[in-house]
This record gives sequence, C-alpha cells and structure tokens, in this order.
Amino acid sequence: MKIQELSNAEKVILAQELWDSVIINQQALDVTREQIDELDQRLAQFETDGNLGSSWSEVKGRVLKS
Repeated sequence: MKIQELSNAEKVILAQELWDSVIINQQALDVTREQIDELDQRLAQFETDGNLGSSWSEVKGRVLKS
C-alpha cells in the first residue's frame, strides 16, 4: 500500500484504525515513569495556561527556514 495514493478520507480511516489498535493494546506500551511524569507535567501546564502551541504550518515554516 502506498499511502500517497490514498484519498484523504482513506487516510483518516487508516489513522483511526491504527489508533484503535494502539488503544486496544495499550497495556503492551512500554512507557517509562519519566515519560508518564513528563506527560503529566505537560498536561498540567496546558490546563493552567491553555496554550495550544504552534500550528503545523508555523512549525513547518520554522523548520524549513533553518
């Protein structure tokens, strides 16, 4: 399968199926205590300031300028 040949709708369906398969097997994910702590810290910061960060187009623009 070549992802580039899929329609946007097909890509969304594929992404959802992939995500669903991860959720089903989430116990199989090896997440370290440090990763959990970092995620908890980032979530708490977001809940405090509500900062959504940069859009993909902004990030891509910065990366391409470098």
